[in-house]
Amino acid sequence: MGLGHLRRCRTIAHALVERDQSLSVLILSGSPIIGSIDIQQTLDIRASIIRHTAEAFQPDLFLVDKEPLGLRGEVADTLAMLKSKGVPLVLGLRDVMDDPALLDPEWKRKNAMPALRDLYDDIWVYGLPQICDPLNGLAVPKSVKRKISYTGYLHRALPPAPPPSKHAHLVTGPYILVTTGGGGDGEALIDWTLRAYEYDANLPHRALLVLGPFMHSERQAEFLQRAARLPAVEAITFDAHLEPLMAGAAGVVAMGGLENVNRLVGRWLTVPVEAPRKLAIVPAE
Repeated sequence: MGLGHLRRCRTIAHALVERDQSLSVLILSGSPIIGSIDIQQTLDIRASIIRHTAEAFQPDLFLVDKEPLGLRGEVADTLAMLKSKGVPLVLGLRDVMDDPALLDPEWKRKNAMPALRDLYDDIWVYGLPQICDPLNGLAVPKSVKRKISYTGYLHRALPPAPPPSKHAHLVTGPYILVTTGGGGDGEALIDWTLRAYEYDANLPHRALLVLGPFMHSERQAEFLQRAARLPAVEAITFDAHLEPLMAGAAGVVAMGGLENVNRLVGRWLTVPVEAPRKLAIVPAE
């Protein structure tokens, strides 16, 4: 879940294909489930889709993003099947994970370390060891440590002129951009922003709220209704070209997830050198 994870996978896929035009890359991503399917049925369906897709695609390399066995173990069967066929299995990790006090019990509950030891051939960390070790504080066996390679940071080229946002007309004058990234865990941020404008209709800046495509549809509808009653607030679900809206904003209030950090850093790097450049990032977790 999260736009940053999908964006990272797309960046890797495009980089590989640019290096070798003969490569074919298939991305299996999460998707909101519409309807009343319970979680176990959803996981069974997802596990079956992953397994059958891998059998049909017959990959020469299988790269898993962040979760060694999938969010709830749905990749385990596919990993075992591919391992038996000699397909190289790689786990890709961002360089900043959860605090060890949170990650350790989570990985024990998910039986992640045995998967790193017995199933995976390599572990790629998208970062530099002198900056951050994502598994620091965990009891990592030497056999697992030998599999870890630091790739450096993923390169993303900034377009010379980002496409214009189709929502630019919604805001005139100084405005605050409020964005949750994917929105799956951004309800509190939107709720508190709306409360501020409901409490004080004379706040000096207008606000543009970007709810995120993964926010629950009922909460989206509630927030859109509340925003419609506020003259100084506009709300949208998603904008594929958020950079121009960030560039034009007097300030940005954002979840500190991968997608928004990527966009904010990209915007920060394009500011003219003579302008002051200070960036503060507060982690979402």
